[in-house]
Amino acid sequence: MAVPAAMELVDLALRATQAYDRPDLTTRLEHTRRRLEDPNVRVLIVGEFKQGKSQLVNALINAPVCPVDDDLATAVPTAVLYAEKPAVTLVWDGEQRRRSDVPVAKLADYVSEAGNPGNRQGLSRAEVGLPRNLLKDGLVLVDTPGVGGLGSAHGAATMATLPTADAVLLVSDASQEYTAPELEFLSTAMRLCPNVAGVITKTDLYPQWRRITDLDRGHLATAGITAELFPVSSVLRLEAVRSEDAELNKESGFAELVTFLRTEVLARADELDRRSTSQDVLAVADQLGASMRAELTAQRDPQLAGALVSDLEIARGRAAALKDRSARWQHTLNDGVQDLTADIEYDMRDRLRAIGREGEQLLDAADPADIWEQFAEWLEGQVATAMSANFVWAGQRAEWLATQVAEHFAAEGDSVLPALRSGRSSDVHGQVGRLERPEQERIGFGQKLYIGARGGYGGMLMIGLATTLAGFAMLNPLSIGAGLLFGAKTVREEQARQLARRKAESKAAMRKHLDEVTFQVGKDSRDMLRQVQRQLRDHFTSLAEELQTSVDTSVKAAQKAVSGDENVRRGRIRDLEAELDRIGKLEDKARALAPAARKVLV
Repeated sequence: MAVPAAMELVDLALRATQAYDRPDLTTRLEHTRRRLEDPNVRVLIVGEFKQGKSQLVNALINAPVCPVDDDLATAVPTAVLYAEKPAVTLVWDGEQRRRSDVPVAKLADYVSEAGNPGNRQGLSRAEVGLPRNLLKDGLVLVDTPGVGGLGSAHGAATMATLPTADAVLLVSDASQEYTAPELEFLSTAMRLCPNVAGVITKTDLYPQWRRITDLDRGHLATAGITAELFPVSSVLRLEAVRSEDAELNKESGFAELVTFLRTEVLARADELDRRSTSQDVLAVADQLGASMRAELTAQRDPQLAGALVSDLEIARGRAAALKDRSARWQHTLNDGVQDLTADIEYDMRDRLRAIGREGEQLLDAADPADIWEQFAEWLEGQVATAMSANFVWAGQRAEWLATQVAEHFAAEGDSVLPALRSGRSSDVHGQVGRLERPEQERIGFGQKLYIGARGGYGGMLMIGLATTLAGFAMLNPLSIGAGLLFGAKTVREEQARQLARRKAESKAAMRKHLDEVTFQVGKDSRDMLRQVQRQLRDHFTSLAEELQTSVDTSVKAAQKAVSGDENVRRGRIRDLEAELDRIGKLEDKARALAPAARKVLV
């Protein structure tokens, strides 16, 4: 839900820009208003398989929405958000994005391994709308498939989604302390997401949960991870809500978790809305008042009008230069994106080459027919992890580039850094096909007999003919023994040939898969960087245009300011002072909005 004070401030500023005929500033504020109207605050529920993620979501919203099973896991991300009536929408992303509504009771047929094993239906996600107070302020809980550590495809896909999340809850049950992959996941998540916490589930099943929680806190401290931990029992929570037992609900541990979601996650989202709205309105108010202040200076002291106009002409030249293609920030952006594209592509190819070399070593060390299932799982996990790390690094470098461009722009004009968003982060690896299994030809028992008999016949015939010269029969112990030796040798050579062929075909299949990854993910990376370039270019170009419009207005106002009629001049001074007073009050409200955000968390 948008912050009411922020919405009121934007509406007040919009009326001002319309009254002062500044459509360029009106466009900026309309964008601010659209951003405020987006209520969603995404919280990713992540963790390894069978840790109680789905049951945690069900307990938070008091509804059996996410399918829970002792053996089968979640296969498709499921977003639970507020709606006036229960509803389920399935979403497919791709070249043609489509959505489909299904009954709530049929959700398990699409999001669980039982109904949709391995996500064969190709779903991007499912959206479940429910009328719940916890969700009413815009909270969106996303139940994700088990990550299986950072080395899994699910884990890599989840990692690539982290920059778009407002908070992350890592779920781990109380049966054991944090594993190394979980700690690594938390450490990486802390660098990509502003709000990360841990949830220890199933405290009702494991009496030693307090000891496990203390051990986990120790592991977090050793790793330098500052994340809160919440031990909870989903079973107790559901029973407490059913029986309306406040003490049982307190014992379940969910009261602290819900408080965290309200005061740390939702409140911080409100704080960000307030701060960004305050900055936008202050920038707009400053530009609205610029022309009035210039005219007021000229009206108060006509002798300074010439010098003022001269200074404003210089400022107009600087503002015009900001729009020019030769502007420093333009060079920084263009050169930075080219360098970044080259670096990201090199990093991606380097990671894939390393995976290819390691894969070839694994295939050389064993028979591909025996290890193919495990090898395919390993390869896809390694590729997903590498591509996710490549994407995350690209996002971090893009943020750094945005900062450099903003600094160079600000050297000649005021600037506000935009929020960089990539709409493709959740499906970086999703468009790459599965690793195809090559034809794995192996010699059967019947084939062995045939090949051995064929090789043995030649050996027996050759030695038999040679021994007949010494007076032996064609079939004698020497010729029969030679036939057996030649037959066995022929079988071994055929087995070796087919093994070498299986290895060659397996390596070719691996290289084909890596080439497909390079082609598709490389395009995704370039598309993401082009999107960043367009966002930065459009953002700073708009700022430059706004600045030039403000300076042009100031020049015209200063040139027309001096009037020979003293009464007219005094009346104009009073009008300008009144208008600037209104703008000053707007600025005061904008400044008051940002500190109000910090008080929310006290």
